[in-house]
Amino acid sequence: MLGLAKSLSAEAETAFVAFAEGGRCQSFLGQVRKAGFEGIALKADTPRFRAAIAELTAELARLGTQVLCCHGYKANLLGRFAARRLRIPAVAIARGWTGECKKVRFYEALDRFHLRWMDHVVCVSEAQAVKVRRAGVPSQRVTVIANAIDLNRFADPDPLYRNKLLRTFRQPKTAIVGAAGRLSPEKGFDVLVRAADIVQRVDPGVGFVLFGAGPCRVQLAEQIKTLGLGGVVSLNGFRADLDRHVPFFDLLVLPSYTEGLPNVVLEAFAAGVPVVATAVGGTPEVVADGVNGYLVPPGDAEALADGILKALASPERLREMSAKGRETVAKQFAFSEQANRYRQLFAQLLPTAGSAPTTAGNAIVPQNEPIVLPIQADDRPGNESSTPENQAVAAAEANEESALVEMTSR
Repeated sequence: MLGLAKSLSAEAETAFVAFAEGGRCQSFLGQVRKAGFEGIALKADTPRFRAAIAELTAELARLGTQVLCCHGYKANLLGRFAARRLRIPAVAIARGWTGECKKVRFYEALDRFHLRWMDHVVCVSEAQAVKVRRAGVPSQRVTVIANAIDLNRFADPDPLYRNKLLRTFRQPKTAIVGAAGRLSPEKGFDVLVRAADIVQRVDPGVGFVLFGAGPCRVQLAEQIKTLGLGGVVSLNGFRADLDRHVPFFDLLVLPSYTEGLPNVVLEAFAAGVPVVATAVGGTPEVVADGVNGYLVPPGDAEALADGILKALASPERLREMSAKGRETVAKQFAFSEQANRYRQLFAQLLPTAGSAPTTAGNAIVPQNEPIVLPIQADDRPGNESSTPENQAVAAAEANEESALVEMTSR
């Protein structure tokens, strides 16, 4: 979100608004302010939804927001009500649904239903756009704008971090396979551990490092112990300096069951690291099988192990895939290209041709971001007019807000 805001800074003024989330927003808002943007932490949060909507509305009005871009289901649900009160468009950024647990699945189902009421939905991949259209959002209100990566993040790697990775293993390793992500069921890290067991039987010189935190850590640690992989697979927890480690992976592995468009793959390619990943979601839109990495079926430990061994078998082939990966992100996933796509979207949504957006209100709700867009006069719910149909819709939406607040408060 920061990269996009910086790329749009000449045309749009951006501000970030975040739900407090028990203080977890402060780290990101600190980066926002350091970059020169306004960052606001809302005081009201779950379960005070009415208060949160009112506070968000007031902040957006103060900022003079023209468009609210929302990241995440809570941002979508509450942000749309605030945007309607100010008669500005609400844009949802659809990154994917994880189905991580029963509670998340409930909110994601609510989000899928709710997306059809947003003014526009930006999907991070074509695969995600298919899911959004299937959820009932009309095609004319769906735009695909991929995630982006800053190549300069990995311009000056420090060799000290290669040594740090090697020191996580008791025995010397000749190759390091890295993985990173939330330790939750949909990420498939248990499959990676099983694949590591297969790989180490063929090549004991390969070590696996897994960065991340989440509910599956205990199970993964037990699985590693049961398979006798304590010297092969290292659980390294969440690291704020992950960027410093990634360039020293020989290979990155992504064993997910579902993805929108994985940032970790873009980061690996930007760092010159080839990828072996499951062919799910938007991943095949980044990883070209046999060109910059390998694609395998989800849930198949043997296929994953085969892909890892095939990639590591030839250092020359690894170098070729590394170059192709950097070329992929430089051409297709740069922030300049992403900003151009948003400019086109703004031009489509702004009521006056040539008007410059004022990106104020980048709502960041544990991922909420707004960027400037205008309201479009039409007959969609929330855009008031004097017609009986729209008056009926407005009344229905008021009831919907009350029902939402009641349901989520429970």
